[in-house]
Amino acid sequence: METGGILEVLVVNAQGIRRKNFFGKSAYYVLVQCGTEVRRSKTTKGYHHKAFWNQKFEFELPSSELKNLTHLEISIMDHESFEDAEFVGRAMIFLGGIIAEGNDRGHIEIHPTPYNVVLEDTTYKGEIKIGLNFRVNKDGHKETKEEAVQVMEAGHHFYKSLFRILRISWWRIVFPYGQY
Repeated sequence: METGGILEVLVVNAQGIRRKNFFGKSAYYVLVQCGTEVRRSKTTKGYHHKAFWNQKFEFELPSSELKNLTHLEISIMDHESFEDAEFVGRAMIFLGGIIAEGNDRGHIEIHPTPYNVVLEDTTYKGEIKIGLNFRVNKDGHKETKEEAVQVMEAGHHFYKSLFRILRISWWRIVFPYGQY
């Protein structure tokens, strides 16, 4: 029984975006809207029309929302010290195909890809790089940190056992021609 899915959104960077401040450096943040949920990124300084966030957001989506979820909206905002933030631009990522394929396979990952930044006048300037990862959440099971640690420890024990079987000391691997 499927109970929805988990969508991870990786906001990497933006470049070529329109600068709103004439004096000083711009400070950008991103609003990521998935369905009714909105998440805010950290604020980062913009250098030469580039901004770097490298921040991941996770949205847990019940199966009732998956049917109605059409797009992901990412808005770039310029943080002003004494005023409200100014809108820089937005990118829309349509999720229909991603969710359908993720449901069929159980998991789909889209490596960071540049998307056009659309301005208020519907022209575009610059691009924002976004990565997506969607996985089906079956039976309400979500891997816990303890399970992830157990998997890592199992891999560690494998290599430890391998060297024990081969009876090779680390020193012989690092210094193959020395006296022991």
